[in-house]
Amino acid sequence: MSYPLKFREHVFKVKEEENLSYAETSERFKIGLRTLMRWAQRIEPKITRNKPAVKIKMEALEEDIRKYPDPCHRERASRLRVSQHCIYQALKRLKVTYKKILSPPESEPCFQKSL
Repeated sequence: MSYPLKFREHVFKVKEEENLSYAETSERFKIGLRTLMRWAQRIEPKITRNKPAVKIKMEALEEDIRKYPDPCHRERASRLRVSQHCIYQALKRLKVTYKKILSPPESEPCFQKSL
């Protein structure tokens, strides 16, 4: 979890006002010295992390989606030889959501009442 921007600005404001060194500021606020150095370069916290897919080929996943539009993550994962979480993250990257069925099909009842 990152520190909020307001707190980061406050730390540097105190550092400037009291003419503290990075080591003194680090001890006073109980923050790592390297963290203060990183904040000095970029004070805004990073919101997103742009990390490319490593374990799955996105082209293969897109082809699988075209070929088999209905299966669950477990089935896709076994076909592509990756974990279910990997499939979940890759689909999220592709902005593919699960199929939403507003009403159940007429031919197959969702549940049966016991008489």
